[in-house]
Amino acid sequence: MNTSTHFQKNLLAGLIGTAIASLVALPGTSFAQASYATLRGKAPPNTQVTAVNPATGSKRVATAGADGSYTITGLQPGTYKVDAGPGTEQTVTLTVASTSTLNLAAATPAGAANAVNLSGVTVTASVLPDVTTPEVGSTVSLHQIDTIPQLTRNFLEFADTVPGMVFTVNSQGNTSLRGGAQNDASTNVYIDGVGQKSYLFGGPSGQFATQGNPFPQLAIGEYKVITSNYKAEYGQIASAAVTAQTKSGTNEFHGEVFGRYTSDTYRARTPSEDAANKKASSKEKEFGFALGGPIVQDKAHFFITYEGKRFVRPITVVPAANAVPAVPGLPADVASQLGPATIPFTENLYFGKVDWEPTDRDRFELSAQIRKEDQRGGIGGQNAQSAAFSVVNNDKRYDLRWQHSGYSYFNELLATYENSNYAPTALNYGNGAIYTYQPAANQTATLINTGAANPLATQNKGQKGPAIEDNLTLNDLSWHGDHVIKMGVKQKWITLHAADAADVNPQFYYDVTPTGTNAQPYQVFFTKPVTGLGLSPTVRTKDKQFGAYIQDDWAINEHLILNLGVRWDYESSPSYLDFVTPANVIAAFNSQDPHAPAGQTYAQSLAKGGINVNDYISNGHNRSAYKGEWQPRLGFSYDINADQAHVIHGGAGRSYDRDLYNYLQLETTKAALPQFRFYFADPVTGLCYQGRTPCVPFDPAYLNGLSNVQQLASASNAGTEIDVLNNKLKAPYSDQFSIGMANRLGDWQTDATVTRVISHDGFAFTLGNRYPDGSFWQGASQPWGNGVPGFGSLIVGNNGIGTRTTQVLLSASKPYTPESRWGATFAYTYTHARQNRDINEHYAFDAATIRDYPYILSNAAAKHRFVATGVMDGPWGITLSAKLTLATPIPFNGFACYSGTSGQLFPSGSRCTPYGTEPQGNGKFLLGGKIFGYRSIDFQATKHFDVHGLDFYGRFDLMNAFNFKNLIDLRFPNNTIGTLSPVTYNPTGNITFVPRTIKFEIGMKF
Repeated sequence: MNTSTHFQKNLLAGLIGTAIASLVALPGTSFAQASYATLRGKAPPNTQVTAVNPATGSKRVATAGADGSYTITGLQPGTYKVDAGPGTEQTVTLTVASTSTLNLAAATPAGAANAVNLSGVTVTASVLPDVTTPEVGSTVSLHQIDTIPQLTRNFLEFADTVPGMVFTVNSQGNTSLRGGAQNDASTNVYIDGVGQKSYLFGGPSGQFATQGNPFPQLAIGEYKVITSNYKAEYGQIASAAVTAQTKSGTNEFHGEVFGRYTSDTYRARTPSEDAANKKASSKEKEFGFALGGPIVQDKAHFFITYEGKRFVRPITVVPAANAVPAVPGLPADVASQLGPATIPFTENLYFGKVDWEPTDRDRFELSAQIRKEDQRGGIGGQNAQSAAFSVVNNDKRYDLRWQHSGYSYFNELLATYENSNYAPTALNYGNGAIYTYQPAANQTATLINTGAANPLATQNKGQKGPAIEDNLTLNDLSWHGDHVIKMGVKQKWITLHAADAADVNPQFYYDVTPTGTNAQPYQVFFTKPVTGLGLSPTVRTKDKQFGAYIQDDWAINEHLILNLGVRWDYESSPSYLDFVTPANVIAAFNSQDPHAPAGQTYAQSLAKGGINVNDYISNGHNRSAYKGEWQPRLGFSYDINADQAHVIHGGAGRSYDRDLYNYLQLETTKAALPQFRFYFADPVTGLCYQGRTPCVPFDPAYLNGLSNVQQLASASNAGTEIDVLNNKLKAPYSDQFSIGMANRLGDWQTDATVTRVISHDGFAFTLGNRYPDGSFWQGASQPWGNGVPGFGSLIVGNNGIGTRTTQVLLSASKPYTPESRWGATFAYTYTHARQNRDINEHYAFDAATIRDYPYILSNAAAKHRFVATGVMDGPWGITLSAKLTLATPIPFNGFACYSGTSGQLFPSGSRCTPYGTEPQGNGKFLLGGKIFGYRSIDFQATKHFDVHGLDFYGRFDLMNAFNFKNLIDLRFPNNTIGTLSPVTYNPTGNITFVPRTIKFEIGMKF
């Protein structure tokens, strides 16, 4: 452009070389992700290109080069008047995290002309699509958020309109977002470019096991969902990325207030309520307001919002699928706790932002978000209401940013602070009673958990600390085409803390058969703190995260764009790196194996079974943080006719996530607050349950207080579980590949893409116990009685969970415009996925190592999923919309076994093998048989009333209008090979989503 080609070529080479050298030198990091937009294209050569947002007065300027090419980056998503001199002015709308093309010399821009309302300013604008990108995903607009039927007011609920995404409301009302066939923890959400990652549980912070929302929906302007092949700026993620832009104040005061309500009066019965012939009391209240406006016209603005929830939701307590045959044997008072129950929940969300643009090159923003929640947990599934716990779930985040725009560069400096805490606490204190059934030898299935909550239910976990980062974009470089190069670096200091259990509530296990329940418990589980050694059951660590990335968006010509990038992440967690294995544990490893010939230590028994104890013994100096997180990101888009009508796109890349601290902390916390399991001898046979140890006589006094049962562990470490982690843990990652084609057909935008995602190194704990000859199976039995001498079982943590997923993603969308008065989206996903372990389970005790598990049909995603939405402006100021969601059943993962009398075993020595199958469907839709596992048709209608210039409205949402029973609790009564029973849904069990429910909303906008 204005720089000579020779100089630009050398500058580009120097920049890339310097960036790569910096990557090698730095100890690595993660970054903020851009939510702003970039505008590029052609204009009259050597002219000044100006973009002005009429709602805020924000102005950005660039200069077109000798060939007419220009780039403006750092634009807040919104509507802009863009011109390069008389006769070139065009008004366009830019979407979040997009790079759009606008040729100012043309008479009309790419895309159909629309009328867009931006915070009360209505202009005729062209929404520029971002189609020349290798990223797989789509944008969710504010109009969709405002009009599509919605149950939760969680803005992520609309993400399932993007192929490959699934938003779930489970039986407890807890929400989650999943991409592809990986777990919820693999996703990340970015608000105004700042990652919300939970380093304890994964996924967005504060979104673990909650009915709440991660962020007030009133504050969301729009967001983009990227399911794979994101650019190098995205980090700490292995599946889907959601990047959202918040609203800002404008030059006019605007506000909104709303209230939403439903109760059991306005919903159908759940299946369990039908069976019990009674409906549990339930109600939901949601309310909030937003206000924004000018502080200084065209220069400074504010925006604030609040949203609250007050819920009491229905839930069902049901036995595990393979425990159903024993239900008749439960005591009457225990059986009465099966069936309908309720879960109360409270949430308050706050957000505020102030922006200031003192010049047309500088923008400052200060924002704060606060989330406070209180809910009941541990109810539903096999957990009775008596075993509930209270959960405090709070999150605070503060961001300060400075964006500076030069003629050939854009720089963003960002400082952040976060403080997130998750603290469940038992509601009742005393004994817990767990009733179980043996469906086959060496198997245990839970019918119901009652009484005081498990000591593991009382926890206190959180993260807090500051971060600082800088991202630099160079947008005036030419060498064999035009380049936009972005690079960045960040350092983050996070204090993590975790208390994984409390010294309360021993849990007694009772064996149940179809004919009755054994009066004597067969097992007790309890905790007992270690005293005198200075150990604490709460571990804290100063976690450090560093990193760097560079990416080049290289427009070789008007047809071909290459996206080339690389990033490197690094994390140092001192509580893992500096951990010292207790001396008494090391001594026990090196002591005589009591079950082995004289002279053979337990370490030697483990070695015969493939476990080298030195791989797990830490002296505080022999562990180092993994430094191999190099992540190349390569993509391309080829615009066949150079008009954005038909674009072929593809990419390949690697993306690293992280080992969650919720797992890493167990090595330390369990050493301070050991967990004990003792088994009680049968008074008739003198044997313990499944031959497990330590085996002791039962004393009724054990039921009379925690201190009594803790005496079992008073003289030794017998029964103490030992958790160890591999000294060379790696971070989980995924390799992603895609190829597809986007097409513009009139007002419609379509896309057909095939993706392949292979994930590696997911974390899992396995049983380390071995028989003296090193075997894991003998006589179809596991070595539960061969734990560490003087202790209990050995639990080892390693990387090894993997998934292999191929998806076909088809989408078609016609954006709503006031001219056409309607809009629609269609999203179809075909998934073929296999995994070696349930992605929601990090304990895997059914094989010797995680790598011994075969790859089976994944239970993470339905084979077929279809989501369609439509919206239209009806008569009399009424807006109507509908949403259809159909999905085949989520596959079931369980075990298929040889009969205990057949004598047949698998090569591993086990009688059982992991098994995946698709359950019979819940029902049909229009045609065919019972092929669907999930069906819902939702409707929405909103009527607006103009009263003295104020926009009042009433809204009506009808969810699951046809009351489809989306059952999720499974039954697998016979898992014997040769006579396998089909996996079916429990007709009186829990459902996902809701029964037919009406929600009423009233509000006012000005």
